[in-house]
Amino acid sequence: MQTLKGKHIVLGISGGIAAYKSAYLLRLFIKAGAEVQVVITPNGKEFITPATLSALSGKPVVSEFFAANTGEWHSHVDLGLWSDLMVIAPATASTIGKMANGVADNMLITTYLSAKSPVMVAPAMDLDMWAHPSTQRNIRTLEQDGVEIIQPGSGELASHLTGKGRMEEPEEILRRVECFFSRRESLRGKRILVTAGPTYEDIDPVRFIGNYSSGKMGFAIAEEAAQRGALVTLVTGPVSIETSNPNIERVDVRSARQMMEAAEKAFEDCDAAILSAAVADYTPEFRHDTKLKRENTDGLELRLVKNPDIAAGLGERKGDRILVGFALETDHEHDNAIAKMRRKGLDMIVLNSLRNPLAGFNKDTNQVTVIRNDGKETEYPAKEKKEVAVDILDQLEDMMASER
Repeated sequence: MQTLKGKHIVLGISGGIAAYKSAYLLRLFIKAGAEVQVVITPNGKEFITPATLSALSGKPVVSEFFAANTGEWHSHVDLGLWSDLMVIAPATASTIGKMANGVADNMLITTYLSAKSPVMVAPAMDLDMWAHPSTQRNIRTLEQDGVEIIQPGSGELASHLTGKGRMEEPEEILRRVECFFSRRESLRGKRILVTAGPTYEDIDPVRFIGNYSSGKMGFAIAEEAAQRGALVTLVTGPVSIETSNPNIERVDVRSARQMMEAAEKAFEDCDAAILSAAVADYTPEFRHDTKLKRENTDGLELRLVKNPDIAAGLGERKGDRILVGFALETDHEHDNAIAKMRRKGLDMIVLNSLRNPLAGFNKDTNQVTVIRNDGKETEYPAKEKKEVAVDILDQLEDMMASER
């Protein structure tokens, strides 16, 4: 099955040695049935000729705002409306910086800023440039804007140094693009509840009990579900992450009780819920209305009471809806996760261990094992959290299909 057949892809090429791979990628897109329009930066033409790219795509390559021979205006707006997907490969540090900051000084960036379609970026640069704080800051900005980053690989670079910075291989980029199109409508018409982030339990107006959850995993799940066409209600505790997909309705809460109320309300109309929030188990019995002063006491004793169990509460009322929970464990991980799944009426639980340095709070990666109540278990290697979200949604869709 040709998932790219008839799809319109804008292939952006910027000026780096990895531009030679773009010819292979272009050929793969064409063989898969896509219609491809190449947009190349002026520096990109120093590494690969428009004649080569035009011969492969069957279309004149766009680089300048006006065609050199005819003076014809190249409309970046029309290109942005035409595309089903924009892929920029390679994306240099300069191009990534311009994208992140809206510096529209060439045809590629203006096309990006006009694109109505999703955008994928395959960075390529030397290892020190990739690791530089400004590059990583720009990458985070693009991710917050909804751009999918195809992480560079590690190996020998053009500088003859070895490290991370190689543009991902064309075959892998093709696979990612095919997966994107095959997933795009898979959850159309479904409503998914996602909880994310920590909860803060107030002691007084300036102090609280909380945890280190960043919300990255839950937000990645919400974005992936929305990209597949689902209408997502994202109930989140206090985090600094922004959402980008219009299919996501965001509900901001602070405490566990507020999260429970918002989740129960949203759950009524949902087909499934994925509870990835790190909800505080306990809350202070009393909240002080004024700031507690250390001068007034030799110490402070807090009496804590249990918070409501959101997962167990939804498990009791789920009916035929699918309920997914998370287990972050430090010991006896597997047994504790299965016990939690059964105790709370979950259909699936995502296990990650704090003993794994690539998993846990405030990290961009996670390593999970998905355990289902039908007995199926899948252990995945450590991945970027966006890729973990893909695995979790794939498992959810599989369970949905099996229950039809």
